[in-house]
Amino acid sequence: MEQQDMDFAPPADGEFLTLGKYAEQAYLDYAISVVKGRALPDVSDGQKPVQRRLLYAMNEMGLRADSKPVKSARVVGDVLGKYHPHGDQSAYDALVRLAQDFSLRYPLIDGQGNFGSRDGDGAAAMRYTETRLAAVARLLLDEIDEGTVDFMPNYDGSFNEPKLLPARLPFVLLNGASGIAVGLATEIPPHNMREVAHAAVSLIRNPKLTHAELAEILPGPDFPGGGQIISSPAEIAAAYESGRGSLKVRARWKLEELARGQWQLVVTELPPNASCQKVLEEIEELTNPKIKLGKKSLTPEQLQTKQSMLALLDTVRDESGKDAPVRLVFEPKSSRIDQTEFINTLLAHTSMESGVALNLVMIGTDGRPRQKSVLDVLREWVEFRALTVTRRSRFRLERVNDRIHILEGRMIVFLNIDEVIRIIREADEPKAALIERFKLSERQAEDILEIRLRQLARLEAIKIEKELEGLRDDKAKLEELLASDTALKRLMIKEIEADAKQYGDDRRTLIQAEKRAVLEARVVDEPVTVVVSQKGWVRTQKGHGLDPAQFTFKAGDALYGAFTARTVDTLIAWGSNGRVYSISVAALPGGRGDGVPVTTLIELENGTHLMHYYAASADQALLLSSSAGYGFVAKVGDMVSRVKAGKSFMTLDDGALPLVPMPMWDGATHVACLSDDGRVLVFGLDEMKTLSGGGRGVTLIALEGSERLVQAAPIGPAGVVLVGAGRGGKPTEVVLARAALEPHLGKRARKGRKPDARVKVEGLRPAV
Repeated sequence: MEQQDMDFAPPADGEFLTLGKYAEQAYLDYAISVVKGRALPDVSDGQKPVQRRLLYAMNEMGLRADSKPVKSARVVGDVLGKYHPHGDQSAYDALVRLAQDFSLRYPLIDGQGNFGSRDGDGAAAMRYTETRLAAVARLLLDEIDEGTVDFMPNYDGSFNEPKLLPARLPFVLLNGASGIAVGLATEIPPHNMREVAHAAVSLIRNPKLTHAELAEILPGPDFPGGGQIISSPAEIAAAYESGRGSLKVRARWKLEELARGQWQLVVTELPPNASCQKVLEEIEELTNPKIKLGKKSLTPEQLQTKQSMLALLDTVRDESGKDAPVRLVFEPKSSRIDQTEFINTLLAHTSMESGVALNLVMIGTDGRPRQKSVLDVLREWVEFRALTVTRRSRFRLERVNDRIHILEGRMIVFLNIDEVIRIIREADEPKAALIERFKLSERQAEDILEIRLRQLARLEAIKIEKELEGLRDDKAKLEELLASDTALKRLMIKEIEADAKQYGDDRRTLIQAEKRAVLEARVVDEPVTVVVSQKGWVRTQKGHGLDPAQFTFKAGDALYGAFTARTVDTLIAWGSNGRVYSISVAALPGGRGDGVPVTTLIELENGTHLMHYYAASADQALLLSSSAGYGFVAKVGDMVSRVKAGKSFMTLDDGALPLVPMPMWDGATHVACLSDDGRVLVFGLDEMKTLSGGGRGVTLIALEGSERLVQAAPIGPAGVVLVGAGRGGKPTEVVLARAALEPHLGKRARKGRKPDARVKVEGLRPAV
């Protein structure tokens, strides 16, 4: 850590600072140092400090794209000694990544030697590799000497380094970034230069550009290794709008026909974070599994997977090489194997289909780390670029004015050459004499005294006239640029389009929505009833319309719920931490026994307990709510996960718990909410939000103090039934319909009101 990052005042004399307070302050300073000084990129130039220092140091060393490369060790040494007082390996690792064409969409460093591979092979030592800046790096560095950015002292004050680089394009989107700070993390995917440039130009032309319009211009990430994004355009747009989400990416392949009707599957592109070596290791683990820690033999799942893989796959080869960066060949056991099933099995069991996190956290133009939407990122970069071009124009105008000033002084020399020579020969102080005689400035007089005799030729006067004419034209253009926002925008657009044309390329990653590869065991589609007990024991019984009174349970246990479903449906369980766990109904034990605990079928987090259950088809929509008063709508299929550990789905505030999920039905028109204070609010169903990826949702009812939401349920035109206790604790039901319902109707997030009936309301359900 740099010394300047740990700078807080000690207590004054006579004051005491507790160890806890000292530790808190020290840790906060450390956290800020990591967030701003190491882990997060800046929205302006897209670089982390170590990357910025590497590029600036190489530029100062003259290692441009057309220069001779030098040893990487020399670059690392220069960066460590002047700007980055950290470990040499961390600096070299950053340099290596900037040179890897499989890590960065637009590598900023041109490396010669072994800079690692897609399979995770490390780079050669810095004493063996050579490096120089890539041509595209000029978009970050060309304007560095034109007053475009501020400089600051380095760690010991002996050199100056730029706070930012004057990026001509938004590199934070072009190359993306990945980093973990203290309490913050970032995952920014790379994008195509032409699309990003088009988006930036569109935003400059139309500052009121919407997220929907941006989605048409910038459809999604563009990874260095290609692949296919199978998430829907709506999912990508939602992630871009919120700045957080997950995109599903899969490999690309082709089927090659062989002799005698044989065929083979050839994978030519892999998603990010996948490699040929990783896929081969996954195939080896599937076909030759190892006994898990604490087990005496292979689990049924391992045996089943092994049998299915060996029944389909004969051999797999890695034929990647110089001509084909990725070429994985899979040969089926028989040419009669269904090709779709073969592909889906490989995708479902390996990293050839995986999720890519999107978390757009970065340092903004205000110097604060924050999660941003893609539109926010572009808007802040456009503001930075406008400021950069303005500063560059002012710098050039000052330089032009200075040159004009000098040349005007020289013209005086040519108009009065004999007198100037006489003054220089005879005057004791020729500089002062010249200033007094020709009303020159100090700068002009100094320049005249330094002119060589050869520059006094007649031809030189003609050159000065021509140069003055050109400089005065430049001055007029620069002054117009600084005075007109329209001219500034026009120049920005022209430069962005020119840079994109020179360095841009075609999109590599295909964006085409597809269903995720899910292994579905062939199950006979039959009607069953899923029986769940209050203590979490589950079983199925064949058929529908069963009498709940016939269900038996262990002593002290009772019925939680009986769900009419089919064997192809899914049982969803909600944890107290907001995670959801999915179990295929076909995998549940049948018969008339007690069943098995749900916890044996999933991997529940420590300190978490299951609270609610629901079994239905993937298309069944549910109203999900939390005791904190938030809720949203999602389908059962959105909550299905391939892993036993489930997936994080409901975002819960501190102390909040998930409430009973309520099924959406065709006739539902409103949502009824009940607080533990007895207040009831009813609002239109059209005010609800559907979140396929989960989240916190929208505010359903306004709560005060420690008040909690008890239940939220969809209701129809018939109204709502309030269930509670009347006088003497007698169970009572009150129907709110028509006129009785009107006092409780309102907009979402209002407080609602208590019913007039003297009933302690404990729950509600839709009236029939």
